[in-house]
Amino acid sequence: MAKTTKRLARFAITAAALALPVAAMAGVVVKSTGPSSSKFPVGTKLDDNATITLKGGDVVTVLTAEGTRVIKGAGTFRVGDRPQVAADRFASLTRKRAATRVRTGAVRGENDATVTNPSLWYTDVTRSGTICLYDLATVRLWRPGTLGISTYRIADHEGASQSEVTFDDIYNVATIDPARLPITEGGHYMISAPDGTVTAEVTFVSLGEDYAAPDALAEALIAKGCTVQLEALASSLEASAEAGGD
Repeated sequence: MAKTTKRLARFAITAAALALPVAAMAGVVVKSTGPSSSKFPVGTKLDDNATITLKGGDVVTVLTAEGTRVIKGAGTFRVGDRPQVAADRFASLTRKRAATRVRTGAVRGENDATVTNPSLWYTDVTRSGTICLYDLATVRLWRPGTLGISTYRIADHEGASQSEVTFDDIYNVATIDPARLPITEGGHYMISAPDGTVTAEVTFVSLGEDYAAPDALAEALIAKGCTVQLEALASSLEASAEAGGD
């Protein structure tokens, strides 16, 4: 009798567990334009089962663990419907051991006319903002596809330390010499072109852990204020999702 009672109790517990609703996966908005953009600002979390209503001209890009969803108005849409998976694109953008040298013009945008930064972990010498990196001891600068040899300078805010990096006709990525300019957490730095013009002001911060999923990485970039990289991630995955949905 006791054994039967125990078996029935175990069965009841298992049945109750199976009856519990499965938690909905959540995505994060990484890009929002159009009349309703204020309702879905960057950083908004949306469950897969949630529906959103958009107006004409609205475009909302949502990253989830399952893929990327580009939702365009007008209409009412379920967030989790048919996300496009861009695993190769995400892996390429976020590969930690990215090549130390990248050929000029080797990576172009979707229309094959605009050269784009091939890695989230390369610091664009023309874009100011907070830059998230995994390794502050190895910081690489990237110059958009401009031909010609040129030497850029990066210095700390006080001007006490600086390092020069040289780009040429073939390669447009160069590594900062940490012996000349140690990069510190939260440190503010100025990047200057060969003529001395300041082209960017950047602050470097460290990512505390690895992020293998696009939505998790996007949330970390948002939390740390790394909007330049968030925009690059959103634009790249959005373009890939739209191409895959054709």
